[in-house]
Amino acid sequence: MKLQLALDLVDIPQAIELIKEVEAHIDIVEIGTPVINKEGLKAVEEVKAAFPGLEVLADVKIMDAAAYEVSNASAAGADIVTILAQAEDSSIRGAVEEAKKQGKKILVDMIAVKDIKTRASELDALGADYICVHTGYDLQAEGKDSFEDLRTIKSVVKNAHTAIAGGIKLETLPEVIEAQPDLIIVGGGITSKEDKGAEAAEIKKLIKESVTS
Repeated sequence: MKLQLALDLVDIPQAIELIKEVEAHIDIVEIGTPVINKEGLKAVEEVKAAFPGLEVLADVKIMDAAAYEVSNASAAGADIVTILAQAEDSSIRGAVEEAKKQGKKILVDMIAVKDIKTRASELDALGADYICVHTGYDLQAEGKDSFEDLRTIKSVVKNAHTAIAGGIKLETLPEVIEAQPDLIIVGGGITSKEDKGAEAAEIKKLIKESVTS
């Protein structure tokens, strides 16, 4: 079970400072869509150069021209690239093929998918490396969580790893761990804290304990 730090509301220097605080406790750092929209893939490039030991995920949320987008993100240093589950099967296939060619991985984001079970099964067959259940900001505000959806995805996937994102923090972590995803994505649950390093350490400790118990 890996821990991914999601960075959304920062610029490049802020991202680098923040990662320094938590680097010892995370496995993957996500350069979020808002950062890429604002700074471009340069954000991925600079973070990868500063932290070569960390896996970097580029949350580009591809919808079309998938092979081209994956190629660009890979060239910038991304180890994992995201595509939306709502994309056409041909786009998913293109992303997966290009990622394999580049030695990278594809995470498919299930945000806004209505038929979770069917789509997860299809994505698994299309070769996704990760299938991520994702409660977006707007739905979190309405009190929605992802646990049920994660259990649904886990019941159908045979090859892909599973990931969960959206409003996860120390208080909700036991429930997340119980659902046994392969990747736990935490954003504000770490970045909004005064002592980010301590929070990340505590989250990582709980994850490690669950794996060894």
